[in-house]
Amino acid sequence: MSNLALIIEDDETLAENVCVFLERNGWDAHYCLTAEEALKALETEHPDIVISDVMLPGLSGLQLMEKINQMDRDLRVIFMTGSERVQTAVEAMKLGAADYLTKPVALAELKLSVDRALGSVQMERTLSAHNRRQAEKGGIKRLVGNSPAMDDVKGRIRQILDAESRLTEDELPAVLVIGETGTGKELVARALHFDGSRSAQPFVEVNCAAIPDHLLESELFGHERGAFTDAKERKVGLVESAEGGTLFLDEIGETDLTIQAKLLKFLEDRTVRRIGSLRTRRVNVRIVSATNRDLAQLVQEGRFRSDLYFRLRIIEVKLPPLRERGTDVLELGKHFLKDLGRRYGKRDLVFSQDTERMLMGYHWPGNVRELRNMLEETVLLASHPVIMPEQLALCSRALADPATRDQVAPPSCMSTSCSGAGSLSGSRFGPIQGAKPGDPDRDEVVRVLERTDWNVSKSAKLLGLSRDMLRYRIEKFGLERPG
Repeated sequence: MSNLALIIEDDETLAENVCVFLERNGWDAHYCLTAEEALKALETEHPDIVISDVMLPGLSGLQLMEKINQMDRDLRVIFMTGSERVQTAVEAMKLGAADYLTKPVALAELKLSVDRALGSVQMERTLSAHNRRQAEKGGIKRLVGNSPAMDDVKGRIRQILDAESRLTEDELPAVLVIGETGTGKELVARALHFDGSRSAQPFVEVNCAAIPDHLLESELFGHERGAFTDAKERKVGLVESAEGGTLFLDEIGETDLTIQAKLLKFLEDRTVRRIGSLRTRRVNVRIVSATNRDLAQLVQEGRFRSDLYFRLRIIEVKLPPLRERGTDVLELGKHFLKDLGRRYGKRDLVFSQDTERMLMGYHWPGNVRELRNMLEETVLLASHPVIMPEQLALCSRALADPATRDQVAPPSCMSTSCSGAGSLSGSRFGPIQGAKPGDPDRDEVVRVLERTDWNVSKSAKLLGLSRDMLRYRIEKFGLERPG
């Protein structure tokens, strides 16, 4: 479908020539001789570009521009005029004109101006679509789960948003999101942005661990042409790109001390200076950072600046690991099963009861990310609508670090790709004889609780469960401590 151009020009010969030229270049074009006639045309037509003379009988081109702004501020207007008055050009640009050409207009110059204006429209449409897709990924509604731990997280986010609603844009405090890898720290950052006052502005994410230290400064703050060997063009940094919106610094604990110093300077005065530039620029950016590291410990070890730590940690949001979220495991599992089933054309997938028990009993060292990735493999390979336990590729012993395995040992290694599939993983208290993989029955739970004098922590480790999973089974079986 061709783009449509509307030409407003009282010189009919010139108007016809412009229409013919644009039509030869693939446009649909027609003209009006007055601004009043053009306004009537705009009530029924939706051109992509308007090309107008400034000096028109009746309403002038500038007055027409004011009317167009009231009807559609996104419509691009290019002015042509025989006047060389600078003030006219200034007024046109203030009203939002895309370009201003002096007659006689070279047709090649007109085509360049039209192409530039159309490219600007298409870029804005692309950015608008991108922002809509970004918004769909954000918001508290994307935080699946109703466990007490997740309710606390959602409640804290709502408290922050409520407090921020009474602050000015440049007073929004920095937020630090902490949690193990795979717990969904990015979703918290997105919720703070897309449910907050800056939702219509950019959300820019920087993974500090994925960018080499010697490139991170240029990525964040930009550089001028010639600032270093490969700086062939000026580059705007990600901090400036987030103007008016949110800059999300993921894996902030991985930055080196040099970058930390520059980040601290930026947080203190809200200005940036591109590499190779003598000029500082003030930016209005809200900072949300995230880490799976213990920043307080890094501060003690001299690997993270204490002043930066306290700047980033004005408000802290702590995400719980999946093993402490109780039945959220099943809710998330069903959510991913439905989403992935829709993506791969397998919409009727469900978990069997044994599979649900297996999911509840697993340790999830990789948290929500591990659950989703495991289910993607399961959905891809599923040949039957009912997902059985043997289809779940659960194997944490090769993934979890020794400290994690000591805290809570995984119940089993249930994967056809893992050696020893179906055997009970041991804990530091030793395996339980006769235990079922990932699903201790009522008698077994009672026996272990009695053995530890109802010490939930020790019993959970003996059974290869988390404390929350054991409490879930105590409630499920209706158990009460004798006496």
